[in-house]
Amino acid sequence: MNFFRLRNTAVLLLLMTGVISCSKKDAASPSTRDTTVVEPPVVAFDINSINDTYEDVAPFVYYPKWGPYNVHDPVIRKFGSYYYCYSTDAGFGISVRPGLQIRKSKDLVEWTFVGWVFNQLPSQGSSFIQQKGGTPNNSLWAPSVVKVGNEYRLYYSLSSNVGRLSVIGLATASSPEGPWTEKGLVVTSLNDNAIQTNAIDPSVLVTPSGEHWMYYGSAWDGIYVLKLDPATGLAQNSGDKGKRIANRGFTNGKYNGNIEGAEVVYNASQNKYFLFIAYDWLETKYNTRVMRGDKPDGPFYDFKGADANTDIDHGPMITAPYQFSGHSGWQGVSHCTVFDDGNGQYYMAHQGRPGINKYFMDLHVRKMFWTTEGWPVVSPERYAWENDATVPADSITGSWEQIILGYRVVPGYGNEQVSPDFQVSVPLTISANGTLNNDAASKWVYNAPWLEMRWSNGYTDKVLVQRGRDWEKKTSTLIFTGLNNDGVAIWGKKSKQ
Repeated sequence: MNFFRLRNTAVLLLLMTGVISCSKKDAASPSTRDTTVVEPPVVAFDINSINDTYEDVAPFVYYPKWGPYNVHDPVIRKFGSYYYCYSTDAGFGISVRPGLQIRKSKDLVEWTFVGWVFNQLPSQGSSFIQQKGGTPNNSLWAPSVVKVGNEYRLYYSLSSNVGRLSVIGLATASSPEGPWTEKGLVVTSLNDNAIQTNAIDPSVLVTPSGEHWMYYGSAWDGIYVLKLDPATGLAQNSGDKGKRIANRGFTNGKYNGNIEGAEVVYNASQNKYFLFIAYDWLETKYNTRVMRGDKPDGPFYDFKGADANTDIDHGPMITAPYQFSGHSGWQGVSHCTVFDDGNGQYYMAHQGRPGINKYFMDLHVRKMFWTTEGWPVVSPERYAWENDATVPADSITGSWEQIILGYRVVPGYGNEQVSPDFQVSVPLTISANGTLNNDAASKWVYNAPWLEMRWSNGYTDKVLVQRGRDWEKKTSTLIFTGLNNDGVAIWGKKSKQ
């Protein structure tokens, strides 16, 4: 911060010097004064300037240039004409300063770094942890933001050096950029024998009827839902921990992997609530599962109809580590935020870690679509102002890359899940004669925008075709996304135009 104050002071001194010298010159020969005003050129944003890695701007002194970089556990909401992104204190190769990062954008592609929510760790959360014998981590995690009337409510996570000694606190402001004032602790968790999840990763939903619900939790005992007081934003009943609504499977008594980062959205056209959950280790196998229900506090059900609160892994899985040809791939693609543009278009955003170096954290924003069966799916490529015009049938044929988002259970956490298990693209040929991969028994039918690929092995892929950006090749292309009849996500992009 001192650097920028010094820089501004230097600029001011230069301006003052310029004014003084001009005054002297003008007094001597006013007829030669140059009154031409030269406007600095407006530099158009270049989408190709967004890179997978960003070591050159990672140091803290360059934080105004972070834009889509150093983003982890984002929450994005549209307030006015801007989308605001709030995210975890994280950075590549640096010691982060605490406070929760804030960015904003008008188009979900070009992001401007705004600053931080807090100048230091929130005192209420820190005090609680210290009173319970712990040391607060010097970073805040996974915020959630909601606007209630003219008030912005931000929920933060603060954990500690003691397992499950954590808090979720609330701060409010009259502007999405702050300043923020602490209002209290919403829920806490202790390192004791109580059956409760870890009090981190909040996500707050306001229902059409005006109820306020908070979803939270990481590992320990799954995902919980807690009813909030709409007037205060705190727990409706002080000390209430809520109830569990989601869990995952075990192998030989050990969790199949982490479960955290819940997000719930209400789809008005379906009159259903959708629960998105992050599975597995955040640096590698991180992936996103989705379930749906008729009420905000559950029960939620997966693709196969199983209650999300049963001790099995649930699906569909709609993002997972993936790799198109000629690229190192993307891993850690979860802890999502789901939001809309106010006109019915939904998006999902999350961190993405490039396969070439998993410690870089980039913001990925993807368009979301709903299948004819009512399940959400997301684009295989990041959003890039794509044209929504219908893709004609004669553009479908040709060579594609296809990714089937399969999954391999690796029980454990960071020590066990060392591989991202990339889902790697395979060639796909869509022929004008109606066949797939030159197999006469595998057929395709296209009723725009939905392409149905009926395979001879019994699988049927129903995917939505759209125009998009090939981020790996930095060019335009066609892409598709959808599910097959077993609830497995299918992605593709055309490799030759």
